[in-house]
Amino acid sequence: MTVISLIDEAGTLTTHELRDYDFSQPDSAAPTSRIAYAAAHVVPRLTGNNVPGAPADIDWDATMQFRHHLWSWHLGVADAMDTAQRNMGFDAVAVRELIRRSAAEAQFVGGALVVGINTDHVATTYISLDEVIGSYVEQLHYAEDVGAEVVMMASRHLARVADGTADYRRVYDAVLSRAGRPVILHWLGTPFDPALAGYFGSDDSAAARATVRAIIEDNIDQVAGIKVSLLDGTTEIALRRELPDSVRVFTGDDYNYVDLIAGDATGHCDALLGAFATCAPIASAALSALDKGDERAFRALLEPTQALARHVFATPTEYYKTGVAFLSWLNGHQPAFAMVSGLHSARSLPHLSRLVQLADAAGALEHPELAAQRWTDLLTVYGVRSTVRS
Repeated sequence: MTVISLIDEAGTLTTHELRDYDFSQPDSAAPTSRIAYAAAHVVPRLTGNNVPGAPADIDWDATMQFRHHLWSWHLGVADAMDTAQRNMGFDAVAVRELIRRSAAEAQFVGGALVVGINTDHVATTYISLDEVIGSYVEQLHYAEDVGAEVVMMASRHLARVADGTADYRRVYDAVLSRAGRPVILHWLGTPFDPALAGYFGSDDSAAARATVRAIIEDNIDQVAGIKVSLLDGTTEIALRRELPDSVRVFTGDDYNYVDLIAGDATGHCDALLGAFATCAPIASAALSALDKGDERAFRALLEPTQALARHVFATPTEYYKTGVAFLSWLNGHQPAFAMVSGLHSARSLPHLSRLVQLADAAGALEHPELAAQRWTDLLTVYGVRSTVRS
């Protein structure tokens, strides 16, 4: 029995008894009924100058070890995307190095990997449509040259310069025509990045969905799927039902992924989720249960993680990376609770306290005694006197 202290917004301390866990080893074979990627974060070098505005200084060993952790549970890794703090302190030089290293590690262990491409290496705020295309293609070719599969992320440059649906279709057609292998598209909503308002030519989800469908139909041989990160299950399901069977829809809905992955009579979604980086052993076991046709076991395992994910991704949603890194630290996957650009300060102590409680309820604390000690140490840093009892 391990007892810790929790703290609420009023500063009141309460005691909480952590559950005992029995993590089984992953199944010998990877799940097959769904494709699942966990979006991974990056670990900063502890003595690096990882302050706002400074280039990212990465602990590459710890960063790669976390990816090996995800692969060990038969999850794919989605890398160099928003979970890795892209557009939030993770600079273009570091992005390229991450893609190169992750691709090499994936090839070495036979792990599934997709990496994001964007236009974010261009410092100029406003660029032309032709420059948007050229910037995308530059990153596309780099990723493919190092052996990585590609996710075409939403571009802030394109959102600024596009004047309607035709401009989006022109850019996506031009980039996809240059891809050496089929690409996963990414529809990222404003809860994750307010700068992407009106993406695909409209704030109306039905109109934007029509544009997405047209882009995919025009490039059907070049599109493997689309990751939908709108936190809007209705739009995601509608899109899934409209697309050709050859195009997979990867849910990026960290609020509602259980039902979307389980699916219905019309089909299901695959997964590309930051939330899965917080609960890899549970996600792996749940997907294995689904392989066996046991939806009840799938839900029993995965539904408790939904409350955890909703808290991690609470408004302002773009700061969810802090919760991912915090749980990584509690679970022993990095030496300190630290983030590029000082982003570990983006969530309050009561928020993190509730996160500990929900992670415990979900069974997502891989080493409860270590998590308890680290949490108690963090409280001490904040000047909160508490103890951990076993």
